[in-house]
Amino acid sequence: MALEIDNIRNQFPQLERKVHDRPLIYLDNAASTLKHISVIEALNNHYTNDVANIHRGVHYLSEHGTIQYEQTRDSIQDLLNAESRCEIIFTKGTTDSLNLVAASFVPHYVKKDDVILISTMEHHSNIVPWQIQAEKIEAKVKEIPITDDGDIDEEAYVELLKEGNVKLVSMAHISNSLGTINDIKKYISLAHDHGAYFCVDAAQSIAHEKVDVQDLNCDFLAFSSHKMFGPTGFGVLYGKEKLLESMPPYQGGGDMIDVVTIEKTTYNELPHKFEAGTPHIAGGIGLKPAIDFLIDTDLNVIKKYEKELLDYATQKITEIEKVQVIGTAKQKASVLSFVVDGAHPHDLGTLLDRQGVAIRTGHHCTQPLMKRFNVSATARASFSLYNTKEEIDIFIKALNKALNFL
Repeated sequence: MALEIDNIRNQFPQLERKVHDRPLIYLDNAASTLKHISVIEALNNHYTNDVANIHRGVHYLSEHGTIQYEQTRDSIQDLLNAESRCEIIFTKGTTDSLNLVAASFVPHYVKKDDVILISTMEHHSNIVPWQIQAEKIEAKVKEIPITDDGDIDEEAYVELLKEGNVKLVSMAHISNSLGTINDIKKYISLAHDHGAYFCVDAAQSIAHEKVDVQDLNCDFLAFSSHKMFGPTGFGVLYGKEKLLESMPPYQGGGDMIDVVTIEKTTYNELPHKFEAGTPHIAGGIGLKPAIDFLIDTDLNVIKKYEKELLDYATQKITEIEKVQVIGTAKQKASVLSFVVDGAHPHDLGTLLDRQGVAIRTGHHCTQPLMKRFNVSATARASFSLYNTKEEIDIFIKALNKALNFL
């Protein structure tokens, strides 16, 4: 099965616009994907026809909205192959999901002098929450080093586990800066063998390959809607039911309660125990058509096509003198980070933008990773299923022109 690229591109209206009088070449998908037309229509329909608060309402709009919102939970359960829908917690995004685990899980499972392991390649959202909680309970956050290619140093990882007292490992499935696809199932198994729990940051993998939480056997997994063609401000935390049951609420407020008195409050059952207050209703409703689009398109086909784009772009960019690709792991997703001798990434990004090409420049919220490769920032082109080899050719031509200017 092959992707019908022209048909797919027609389903993303943002691709029709121009930037600086040039057709938009959008290569910033690791930061956020474009929005599918069905998502836009769902949001428009909700705000035009169905606006009402959900859960506990008895009127038609409330009940209708509740059904739509909860159907998204069912879709996510199917997408992840979760055992129960109560294991699907709605949040504001990956960052919020990881903070939930840090704030609710860590104080009750991690004690003084225990260890939380994270890798050098982690996004700041998968570093800072653990540091905040570890400081409170005098636990330790230790680093799993990576190789020069951008892979996890597996020997070092095992040695850290063998040192003992490791209670939690949190790791990206796919690196947002390098594109490295970690052998997450293996690393989860190793953690469990040494008595540690495992949390997966799936922000970069959820729209690029099949994620099966039962097959992975992860304890937690987090991702964001906006990186899978859905609305911003909405995300998901998967957690094993037994663990979620044992954890206290992350926030207090409406809907997460059972009975409230001035003296004491009892809490709602899962998943609502972790969903305080009026949620991002439109975001939840808008995510379902994005999931439907991914499933209908076939994640295996998407992964294969995006690999072709990455290989093509890598070949083309390495032909340019002075370009150094940062992250050369054998297993990579569609992320291409690079630096150019004598050219600052921000300057490259600005000059490419003037030619209609959108890339991301900076440290990509991975400052420890930048330090590991002895760079302050990189330029990053990241590809999705609506990108084409022709767009890559335009990107390479624009890059050459920018370098000639610099």
